Amino acid sequence: MKKEQAEILGFVPQKEIVYNKLLPYGDKLDRESNDILAQIKGNLGRAVQLRELWPGVLLWTRKLSTYLRLYGRKFSKEDHVLFIKLLYELVTIPKLDISIMQSFARLLINLLKKKELLSRDDLELPWRPLYDLYESILYSKTEHLGLNWFPNSVENVLKTLVKSCRLYFPESATQEMLDEWRPLLCPFDVTMQKAIGYFELFLPTIMPPEQHHKGFKLWFDEMMDLWVSVQNLPAWEGNLVNIFARLANDNIGYVNWDPYIPKIFTRILRSFNLPVGTSQMVIPRYLTNSYEIGHVVLWISSMLGGPQNQVQTQLNGLFSSIASFYHPSNNGRWLMKLMKLLQRLPASVVRRLHRERYKKPCWITPVPASHRLSDQDVTDFVESMKQPVLMAMFSKTGSMDAAQALQNLALMRPELVIPPVLEKTYPAMETLTEPHQLTATLSCMIGMARSLLSRGRHYPEGPAHVLPLLMRALPGVDPNDFSKCMITFQFIATFTTLVPLVDCSSALHEKNDLTEMERELCSASAEFEDFVLQFMDRCFALIDSSTLEQTREETETEKMTHLESLVELGLSSTFSTILTQCSMEIFKVALEKVFNFATTNIFETRVAGRMVADMCRAASKCHPAESLRLFVPHCCNAITHLTANEDVSNEEELDKELIWNLQLLSEVTRVDGEKLLPYRTQLVQTLQLTLRLRCKQGYTLACNLLHHILRSTALTYPTDYCSVPGGFNRPLQEYLPIKDWGRPGDLWNLEIQWHVPSAEETAFVFYVLDLLLQPELQRLQKYAQGEQEMSRDDVLQSLCIVQHCLLGAGSMFPPLDGPTITGLVPSMVSLEETKLYIGVDYDESRENYREAICKVMRQLLHYILERSEDDTKSLFAIIKIISDLMHFRGSHKHEFDSRWKSFTLVKKSMENRLHGKKQHIRALLIDRVLLQHEMRKLLVEGCEYKTVHQNLLRDLLRLSTSTYSQVRSKAQNVLFTALGTYNFCCRDITPRVLELLEPTRTDVTQQQFKGALYCLLGNHCGVCLANLHDWDCIAQTWPAIVRSGLSSAMSLEKPSIVRLFDDLADKVHRQYETIGIDFTVPESAVLLGQRITDSSQPSPHIGTPTEQELEQGLALQQDKNQDAVQKYEKIVRDLLECLDDRDLPWKFEHIAIGFLSLLLRDDYPLPAPAVLFFVQSLNHDALVVRKMAIAAIAGILKQLKRERKKIPVSPCDISGVTEPEGLVAGDRPGNDWLQYHGDSLPSTQQDWDHFCFIEKTHWGYYCWPKKLMVYAPAAEQPKDLSAENMNERERIICDHFTDPMFIKQLIEFLSLEDRKGKDKFNPRRFCLFKGLFRNYSDAFLPVLKPHMERLANDSHESTQRCVAEIIAGLVRGSKHWSFSKVEALWKFLIPLMRTALSNITIETYADWGTCVATACESRDPRKLHWLLEMLMECPLSGEGGSFVDACHLYVLQGGLAQQEWRVPELLHRLLSYLEPKLTQVYKNVRERIGSVLTYIFMIDVNLPYTLPTKSPHIAEFTERILSQLKPLIEGDEEIQNHVVEENGVGVQDERTQAIKLLKTVLKWLMASAGRSFSTPWIADFHSVPVSLHLYDELKRDAKTCLSLMSQGLLYPEQIPMVLKVLHEIAGSSSWHARFSVLTYLQTMVFYNLFTILSNEQAVQDVRALVIRLLEDEQLEVREMAATTLSGFLQCNFLAMDASMQTHFEALCKTKLPKKRKRGSVVDTIPSVDLVRRHAGVLGLSACILSSPYDVPTWMPQLLMDLSAHLNDTQPIEMTVKKTLSNFRRTHHDNWLEHKQQFTDDQLVVLTDLLVSPCYYA
Repeated sequence: MKKEQAEILGFVPQKEIVYNKLLPYGDKLDRESNDILAQIKGNLGRAVQLRELWPGVLLWTRKLSTYLRLYGRKFSKEDHVLFIKLLYELVTIPKLDISIMQSFARLLINLLKKKELLSRDDLELPWRPLYDLYESILYSKTEHLGLNWFPNSVENVLKTLVKSCRLYFPESATQEMLDEWRPLLCPFDVTMQKAIGYFELFLPTIMPPEQHHKGFKLWFDEMMDLWVSVQNLPAWEGNLVNIFARLANDNIGYVNWDPYIPKIFTRILRSFNLPVGTSQMVIPRYLTNSYEIGHVVLWISSMLGGPQNQVQTQLNGLFSSIASFYHPSNNGRWLMKLMKLLQRLPASVVRRLHRERYKKPCWITPVPASHRLSDQDVTDFVESMKQPVLMAMFSKTGSMDAAQALQNLALMRPELVIPPVLEKTYPAMETLTEPHQLTATLSCMIGMARSLLSRGRHYPEGPAHVLPLLMRALPGVDPNDFSKCMITFQFIATFTTLVPLVDCSSALHEKNDLTEMERELCSASAEFEDFVLQFMDRCFALIDSSTLEQTREETETEKMTHLESLVELGLSSTFSTILTQCSMEIFKVALEKVFNFATTNIFETRVAGRMVADMCRAASKCHPAESLRLFVPHCCNAITHLTANEDVSNEEELDKELIWNLQLLSEVTRVDGEKLLPYRTQLVQTLQLTLRLRCKQGYTLACNLLHHILRSTALTYPTDYCSVPGGFNRPLQEYLPIKDWGRPGDLWNLEIQWHVPSAEETAFVFYVLDLLLQPELQRLQKYAQGEQEMSRDDVLQSLCIVQHCLLGAGSMFPPLDGPTITGLVPSMVSLEETKLYIGVDYDESRENYREAICKVMRQLLHYILERSEDDTKSLFAIIKIISDLMHFRGSHKHEFDSRWKSFTLVKKSMENRLHGKKQHIRALLIDRVLLQHEMRKLLVEGCEYKTVHQNLLRDLLRLSTSTYSQVRSKAQNVLFTALGTYNFCCRDITPRVLELLEPTRTDVTQQQFKGALYCLLGNHCGVCLANLHDWDCIAQTWPAIVRSGLSSAMSLEKPSIVRLFDDLADKVHRQYETIGIDFTVPESAVLLGQRITDSSQPSPHIGTPTEQELEQGLALQQDKNQDAVQKYEKIVRDLLECLDDRDLPWKFEHIAIGFLSLLLRDDYPLPAPAVLFFVQSLNHDALVVRKMAIAAIAGILKQLKRERKKIPVSPCDISGVTEPEGLVAGDRPGNDWLQYHGDSLPSTQQDWDHFCFIEKTHWGYYCWPKKLMVYAPAAEQPKDLSAENMNERERIICDHFTDPMFIKQLIEFLSLEDRKGKDKFNPRRFCLFKGLFRNYSDAFLPVLKPHMERLANDSHESTQRCVAEIIAGLVRGSKHWSFSKVEALWKFLIPLMRTALSNITIETYADWGTCVATACESRDPRKLHWLLEMLMECPLSGEGGSFVDACHLYVLQGGLAQQEWRVPELLHRLLSYLEPKLTQVYKNVRERIGSVLTYIFMIDVNLPYTLPTKSPHIAEFTERILSQLKPLIEGDEEIQNHVVEENGVGVQDERTQAIKLLKTVLKWLMASAGRSFSTPWIADFHSVPVSLHLYDELKRDAKTCLSLMSQGLLYPEQIPMVLKVLHEIAGSSSWHARFSVLTYLQTMVFYNLFTILSNEQAVQDVRALVIRLLEDEQLEVREMAATTLSGFLQCNFLAMDASMQTHFEALCKTKLPKKRKRGSVVDTIPSVDLVRRHAGVLGLSACILSSPYDVPTWMPQLLMDLSAHLNDTQPIEMTVKKTLSNFRRTHHDNWLEHKQQFTDDQLVVLTDLLVSPCYYA
């Protein structure tokens, strides 16, 4: 086979779509595909060489994508590489039009998809062009100014593109990328996120092992250390996890993860954000920045296996610690994540097993044998997942996740997973009260069906369950419970698809070589017949209960409800599956039964009738000959009999029996066409009798019959879907069906039985058409010519017949043809359409009915539109016919789409992912082949636009703008589909639409006007004419839309029209993407084009262009670029011209300005008149217009920005320090010169010129870039703008902004309120001012100064905001000013800001914060020293009260936070200033100080390779604080309760100070919990618990603080220290402190579970601590200790072992002394004994409560022990009661199972306890 093919093709294809070979015309496809490929290669290569990007290259790359859909990668490896290289060149053309770029990118992704086809030796792609492309779009500098409009999808397309290409980056790429992005790694800066994002996306991880030292080994340790040392989930941590997961998956066995495993699992557990402990408080940012489950799963599954398989141990730990969260009674926002983990982990392991054991080896390095998963590894994995999955089956989120997990687990180990599910399924089928249980278990069984039947060596008894399951599922077909019914249908269909329903019991006597299992199955198979008949009875009952009369009142228009149609679908498909799989004997019985049911009753046609007819259709499809023999004669005779009377044909209401027989007949004829031929005379006779019935319902059914007869004979389709080729009708001696249970289809021996129309059938089709269609067409034509009268009903009836003939025989009619319309677009490349063979050879000699119908329909349409336009029903029919004339060749697009969807769903639920290799069931494979055939029929892309189409489109346009809205909307939908089908037809249609909007025309009605607008708007998925991506079209439509405001048909009173214009403007804004004006093709691409035209096999059908053609191509490219520029300027001129018109309504003015602002671009300046217009609009009356103008001017100023010259410098020369070898980050001698030093600030002109300013804050923190670029000295920079060197645009702006009147007006407008209380600092206005001061330096200051002074003195919200925006713009815009100008600027600004800040109010403090932060962003702090010093002048002066102080701090914090690590000196000054003031009285100031402290210490991080910072250190600060808190910690118990004695005044004062200090410290700890990269050191912790019982504010803060601190991540080396501190506090005298130790421990242990578990000593310490606190004298502490212990046991941190049990039992036996007599005075028990005894009881109780959902072996004994104490003294009795009631509550659901763990005696005791008679004792 392969050899023959290679001879025809001349090459070995890379990977083709195998299904093509199975098509009935498969042998013709090799020649066809070669022709098409030669065509594509020729034209694509030619288009590139002629430099014609549009339409040439674009059209032929589209044809290449279509080729991929049709044939897969059916080309040679050489061609494959050439295509990829060419597209790579094209995608990375700089300034390429964005939509063309996306189109190329999508094709390139598709070409690179199958990575095994091309190795790294075959293909190498440079990474930098991609990086430049990605950077320029995703981090565009001009997009936010509105100079570039990118589509939303572009980000995903580019990401996928990089992912596809990174495999082929050269081996040197890794080092180059590290050099490029390492300098950005500054953890305080946004560039960190960017750099890590780039690493995650670009770093290649698939390389041969010998190249690993050039690959991940260069960065692995560095990134891993970074990840391990960082805390609090900064946004980029997720990206690191993604890169590790990918690395692990691509290099299994080559990376040693062992040292990191506990840390990895601790962090994974933390990222689920599970609520833990008694406080259950979660830091809010943890909720947003957690890891993506998909990557976590990939990482875990890639680390499994290996010699120690350490990961499996941790995974067991992970699942046992979170197992109880899966119980159905628990629910929360975390549940989705846990379910995803469950669903994806098995899938990921299956994928890995497939790769290691079954996948074809390719060039990618295989997993080394030592690290492959052994069978034992797989078993362990399945065991660890089993428990949680079985619990999750009944989860609140539904059983889908668990079902998918079980499907994959069952593929690996059916014997472990299937039995427990079966144990749940059988009882669920018996119970009537819990339908949810039934649906859950059935959906899980459906997924495991194939594994159940696979009869692996591990689980041979699977098949024995099939019959019991099927029989018990039958009661699920229940008319009263819809969801149960549907899942039962699905269940039965799934199992019957896999099992031939053949009674094999006779084989027991005939064969003696059967195994025990086979004998069992044979005898069981005798039940199949019963099963089928019982199923049918159930269905009949279902049908009886859903007839119309029963479900609702008779009303005229009866549609099925949505639910009914789903049941109908389920019923018919299940029944048809059952019959397909039946043996002939069972089929005959079933057929008899269904025939009797259908013919002895008469059903209404809407609901029940449809279901019965469907069942009959299913029967006749399976075995047409047998079924038709019964049905056709019966129905035909009945119909003939009932229509014998003349009057019947004129009756409005027909007899129900007649209708029912017609319906039945029309369904049973949907069968294999050749089996219909024997009945042709009867059928045609029936048609002649019924097609002209007067009753609409009657003739519609007759038309359906006609449609189905024609369709069955004319189409190509497979006729059998049975699970074994050849069916089951063979004697049992030679074929035993039970051996085929669960057998997959064999792709190479599918033996599909095709129905291909024979000559006889074709003749029959045309006979029917001549007989029935011809006369209808003649009648309609006569009517249309006015020669014959027809009533509307008659016309409609004729149209109905025409339409059904077209639908039935459409595949036999050749497509419409005729002369092509040329001249719509100039092109030097052929733009022909590609013809595909779809199995029909058109007969030229017969009449082409498609053309005949087309001709008549157009005549009729014009006649109706002129005579009776209100005959809308006929118009609907005509529109439908026109649509089918153009596109219909046997199947509809929407049907195909939904079938493709359902195919993928079934495939997913039934596929075997472990073995792969397309082992689907046979029916599914046949379906896929059929879909391939349909896809070929439907491919109509890039059709030529012919005159026939032009006429039809014009007709549709006329209908789209006609009087009735329903007609319009139907016609528009057809029109939009057509517009997307034919090449360039929009250029022909658009002018005709726009004519209707012309203001000069007076004859346009409002309906036409609205219709035209709808045509421009388009529908949600089709073409939008108003926004075609092309200068020609936009230049026509946009001005026309604006001008239509002057049309007489336009009225703004009609809300529908106003809404239409809004939608139009909105859609244009949403969908507009910047259109390119530079279509230059680079030389490198041209060379590749030449290589494609020179290649062979298949050699391109058209050769290399001649010299003069190439020159012509070059010339055309230049013309095209100039033409684009001219069109661009013209559309701007046109829009401005419209805006000049005084009469234009305001709405259209706004639309026009909106369009204009879309036209700003970054590669071509806006024409001067438009600049003038926007500048004047800044003072327009309307707020909307002013807003648009501000944004536009900011963009224009960016266009006018002068390039600044940059020069490289060497950091070592400036600092005089040589950089050390290796990685050293942080504050080091080499970057000291970047930091702020108060003693060496540039304060003279000379210093200023000699200073090397580095504006971006991240440079130099981590390492230096290879080439550090700085701005050249002022002398080399372009001169400031002056009147002589300005261009026209610049002069316009300058003239207006130096005009005092203009400025006065502008400032007035800017200081108005927009929306009260909603306004914020406006970045658009800031950009405007920044641009003005950047481009014109201080030219406008003199005019602005008086206004700014006025505004600063006014304390109103909007005026303050306005001045803040101007100041921020001024400071940022003064980046390149000369020293004298800057100095003068600050002399003016400093006093101004002082004034303004003293007027600060609650509304404006945020704006001033933003102002200062914006001003300081990305600026060298030494340039801003005036501002920073001014802010540092005693912020807490206390002059304006506490509020002003807090605001000053906030503003200062905004400035310093932007400067990050470059101002250590200022941070030290600020800290020493704040430290004495930490005891502030005011709450708001305290909170602000807490927040500022967070920022001061933010820079003190312990990241790898990072030197200690010069900024303040946390540790030193906390030492100083703790010494001040001493009085609190060591204070006497008495004083703690504020009992102030006479002489205690001094102490009191010190204590009060300490308490105030503590309040501030708590605020700081709370503020930094979620922000800083490393948690504040634990020593501060001493002070916290003490304060737990002081007053409210403190108590609340301390609680929050503890809870947040306990969630911190601990490094292994910190654990012993933390435990030491906890031990100390546990010995404290305050019970609140001891209590807090326990709550802290709960959270700390869970959030650091695996890290602590990996340290044996720590586990012992924690255990000792808890057990010690169980015996605490304070009751609350004891109870909390018990809760803590129970939690630790439940998450498997501690194990329940014998020593613990004996310890508690011993404590319980502590004797309590006898009570004295009542009368005596002292009646107290010595408390020590009681405490010990209570501790023992609490311990037992903790053990019992630690397994809420199961009964371990040790539990019964403990319950017995516990019950002995039921009558002890309080508090013991209370504890016992609580425990027992909790035990009862949690074990109640599954008590039947749990009961089995107890002996009878224990049960007796237990029942007594739980029923608890002691209430009455």
